[in-house]
Amino acid sequence: MAAPRAVWKGFLKVGSVSCGVKLVGATSEAGKVHFKILNRENGLPVKSAYVDEETGDVVPSEDQIKGYQADKGDFIEIEPDEIKKLKLTSQHTLEVSEFVAIEDIDTRYLEKPYYVISADGAALEAFTVLREAMAKQRVAARSCVVLYQRGREVVIQPFGKGMLLTELRTHNEMVSESSVFDDLKRPKYDKDLLEIAELLIDKKVTKFDPSKFEDTYEDALIAMIDAKRKGKKPPKPAPQPKENVVNLASVLRKSLEKEGIKRQPKAKAGRKSA
Repeated sequence: MAAPRAVWKGFLKVGSVSCGVKLVGATSEAGKVHFKILNRENGLPVKSAYVDEETGDVVPSEDQIKGYQADKGDFIEIEPDEIKKLKLTSQHTLEVSEFVAIEDIDTRYLEKPYYVISADGAALEAFTVLREAMAKQRVAARSCVVLYQRGREVVIQPFGKGMLLTELRTHNEMVSESSVFDDLKRPKYDKDLLEIAELLIDKKVTKFDPSKFEDTYEDALIAMIDAKRKGKKPPKPAPQPKENVVNLASVLRKSLEKEGIKRQPKAKAGRKSA
């Protein structure tokens, strides 16, 4: 099996220490089901094309240009060379601006991961020392990298024999939690039910193991395609989830029984002797 192709090559720089590194994509779409758009009349594939909104004529790629709509019907044209000039000067250097505690990273901002490896044998010693020092301090490096002609904020943390670089969403991309949570009411609940819920959770606590994850939608697509290929009826859809629980106490207690969990009775307070 061929080694994954590097998507970026450059240097990781911390103070005066630098080492050559490569970025390799940590995710793959190879296992996903991909569709083509077909002409329903003859079953042949169709292709997309950019057409002039006014004339309906197809516009060839050499005549296409990006445009920003400033006002209705008024566009500012942007040439490819103008965008290229916006590239950061440090496009080949991951210069570490700061370190942050790994446990302080807000996971909402984590977007796309890449593996980081040393570029060659000459860079291996410095790369290893930086990784081990970060692992010992339990910190991640903050930096910025130019990927696909765009500067992206990233965090880099130790991961196995290498490191893991993860693109970050910007603060402007995030919806404030207060805009969602502030209007939520805090209802009263029975503390006895809370204890039952905790028992259920304790029963199901396990280690985080992504190898057990399933893409049920992708599996259903494959099953449907396989059935159509064989001329069979597609599998029955999964049942719809039930409505909101009406009697929470009853449902929780039935769940305890189903899991074989016996609840310890509470000790009654005894009377003090005179």
